[in-house]
Amino acid sequence: MDPNKYLSVESVGKTFETRKGDFVALAGIDLALRKGEFVTLIGHSGCGKSTLLNLVAGLLEPSEGTIILAEREVAGPGPDRGVVFQNHSLLPWLTCFDNVHLAVERVFQEPKSLLKKRTHAALELVGLSHAEHKYPHEISGGMKQRVGIARALAIEPKVLLLDEPFGALDALTRATLQDELIRIVEKTGATALMVTHDVDEAVLLSDRVVMMTNGPAARIGEVLQVTLPRPRERLALAHDARFMDLRAAVLEFLYQKQAHKARLKVA
Repeated sequence: MDPNKYLSVESVGKTFETRKGDFVALAGIDLALRKGEFVTLIGHSGCGKSTLLNLVAGLLEPSEGTIILAEREVAGPGPDRGVVFQNHSLLPWLTCFDNVHLAVERVFQEPKSLLKKRTHAALELVGLSHAEHKYPHEISGGMKQRVGIARALAIEPKVLLLDEPFGALDALTRATLQDELIRIVEKTGATALMVTHDVDEAVLLSDRVVMMTNGPAARIGEVLQVTLPRPRERLALAHDARFMDLRAAVLEFLYQKQAHKARLKVA
């Protein structure tokens, strides 16, 4: 297996049938992730970021091209991909522990004691051991997202897929969970693909930032290599010239290059 192509998106396109005819959402997407790499997808609304993530998750089928994970073609949802959505998607009638345990018992054919151990370990990883017997309505939005991350990690996926997991949270909670995600990814060595609209979040978390062009027929416009050393500290980076330069490069792509193209289409 090529270590530079642990997850490989090869010439992928996605076309949706609509009442007004075919709509080409994505065209000619080529992207490869190394094992243990953290990559974010960023772009304007409607550029196909979530569509691409859903294709990797197996929730959608590509109209053309293939997606390969660890030398196996993605042909539908599977436990080799853990997904964290913007909406936590927790079952309200189950406790935090039971929400995670439900995923674990569906994936692993093991004695109950080992399944419980896996569940406890996942909740401990996200700092929620103290809340495992609480129900979703008894915890904050940030804690709900931690449970969602714990559930995704508990099944030991080959790749973690995150679709704007912090988008609905307030700024302080979002920053706290970004720092928590940095810690978790560094501890587990997870391979991750994340959708975000937040430029600072993309640079802070990523090894590479993949910038998408505006749709229809969206493509990968530019890829930014984030060379900031790890572990990363938010306060240290706040005044780091390298961080500011990387942030400026993403902003230039989004609000000059792509904004200009969007104006041309409207005209």
